[in-house]
Amino acid sequence: MSIDTGKIMRIGLDLVGWNKIPPDSAVHHYGENISKVLITVDVTTAELMLAKSIGCDAVIAHHPIGVSSLNFHRVLDRHIDYMIENGIPKDVAKDVVKKLKDRVEVKSHSNIYNQVVAAAKILKMPLLNIHQPCDEYMRRIILKKIKSKKKFENISDIIKSVREIPEFRNAATRPKARYGSLKNEVRRWALVLAAGTNGGSSIAKLYYQYGISTVIYLHIDYADLVKLKEEKIQGNLVVLGHLAGDSIGLNALGDALEANGIEAVRLGIISPSYNNKKIS
Repeated sequence: MSIDTGKIMRIGLDLVGWNKIPPDSAVHHYGENISKVLITVDVTTAELMLAKSIGCDAVIAHHPIGVSSLNFHRVLDRHIDYMIENGIPKDVAKDVVKKLKDRVEVKSHSNIYNQVVAAAKILKMPLLNIHQPCDEYMRRIILKKIKSKKKFENISDIIKSVREIPEFRNAATRPKARYGSLKNEVRRWALVLAAGTNGGSSIAKLYYQYGISTVIYLHIDYADLVKLKEEKIQGNLVVLGHLAGDSIGLNALGDALEANGIEAVRLGIISPSYNNKKIS
């Protein structure tokens, strides 16, 4: 059986029931008659050549490349939705997210964005990246796991819960309390994932200021962590682990492709995977 790159993108969107391709995902080089794919978190020319050497018909990257890397800042507005859901006023949320978007957009303007896409065209290797849909699948899996526990006494209980997910259990990195103590009470918590990237110190601080005691990110930059510690705002920050989290969505994508008769070679992705299913 074979499919084209458009069908692959549709399979990715169907994991979470979405109809529209988000700005951080795209088909960069169209291809058809695809029966074997390489799935990877990041892609360079080396991964394209590896794929060609092992007989793959296409490469699926996770993180944005090409034009999707330039549009990446547009998906950060989802932070606004999360903050509003947690009682933060819309105007306050929009102001802090605008600053985050500006910073990301300025940084992306310096990207050498077309190198890998150009290499794919030279190699005649179909190429796409699927970012937010896979991350949204991951977010729902983690949210379902956390909500399955009736009560958390302290931060260590949240970490134990997440580590029951196979990708986190088998990762070399472990979920950690990067700010606050494992012994601290959880109280009100917010899972802040699948919004492009973490909200840094500025968004975490807003959650604390509006009564959310525990913020859960996938990762955080060291500079942002230092800012939180310097300002000594009361709260907890749990960081789960980047590769483990990304692997959940990518494994689901690989499972879905295999269910459609496509061979999926998973490069650097933590296993075991979930069986493909739509999470609502």
